[in-house]
Amino acid sequence: MDLKIANVTVNTDRPKELAQWWLAALGGEITADWGEYVMVGLGDGTGLAFQYVEGTQPGRIHLDLVTSDAEQEVARLIASGATQVSHHEAPGGVFSWTVLKDPDGNEFCVSQGH
Repeated sequence: MDLKIANVTVNTDRPKELAQWWLAALGGEITADWGEYVMVGLGDGTGLAFQYVEGTQPGRIHLDLVTSDAEQEVARLIASGATQVSHHEAPGGVFSWTVLKDPDGNEFCVSQGH
């Protein structure tokens, strides 16, 4: 098992504006901007990401986990009680991620990295 937290992701209907606000508040830099998904790198290997989700409610966040073998980790997590919600790919195939829910229904993502 080699899962690590890559980002704390905030679901929002304003990803660019919220990313800019947090960038001004914390420093760092925009490390990716795919329109509906904007990442802020904080310089210490951690980051915040802002993802467009229609009809989102304030306070809704989820973890982004990275691993060298996403397929294996997703299978392991499902076997331990997680449920797969969906699978996505960033524009141009830059990276892909799988959305899962823990046994209580909390969403998190697993990817090969950003």
